[in-house]
Amino acid sequence: MIETEYVVLLDDDGREIGTAPKSSVHGTDTALHLAFSCHVVNDAGQVLVTRRALGKTAWPGVWSNSFCGHPRPAEPVISAVRRRASHELGLTLDDIELALPLFRYRATDANGIVEHEICPVYTARTADDPELNPLEVVDAEWVDPVDLATALSATPWAFSPWLVLQAEQLRLFGAPRERRRAS
Repeated sequence: MIETEYVVLLDDDGREIGTAPKSSVHGTDTALHLAFSCHVVNDAGQVLVTRRALGKTAWPGVWSNSFCGHPRPAEPVISAVRRRASHELGLTLDDIELALPLFRYRATDANGIVEHEICPVYTARTADDPELNPLEVVDAEWVDPVDLATALSATPWAFSPWLVLQAEQLRLFGAPRERRRAS
């Protein structure tokens, strides 16, 4: 028997208002819900980017951050980060840090599927090589963060919208865009 996954629904102020099956939340009118993103860095200072599995509901086959997920009801977000790192990539994480606690976005993919999330963003380190779960990820690459920032600027359409937006704000990818423009 397959266990139903639930997500935490939020009001506009980010307060929990209930739960819903994950399968019912991602559609053309997605309710605001809690998620997270994580950017994983290796000992060489490279960041792991992944290509989403082709069977994913939203943004199938698109390059994105290391991994994303949804905390289960009553699950601490940091526990969900560790759980999804292991599930999607077979990674054990070290030095997990909350980098963007208030990140929020709404975006629509080419199929009309909407993501609408309050999505704290984490960075973490690992010494592991990824072992891809093919239901989640079809490819992964370790890349220089500055090179990735350049690619995101030149071809934002080739990446998940949340990666593009997060990279604009994270120091991991060099100075935030506003400061780069000023120099």
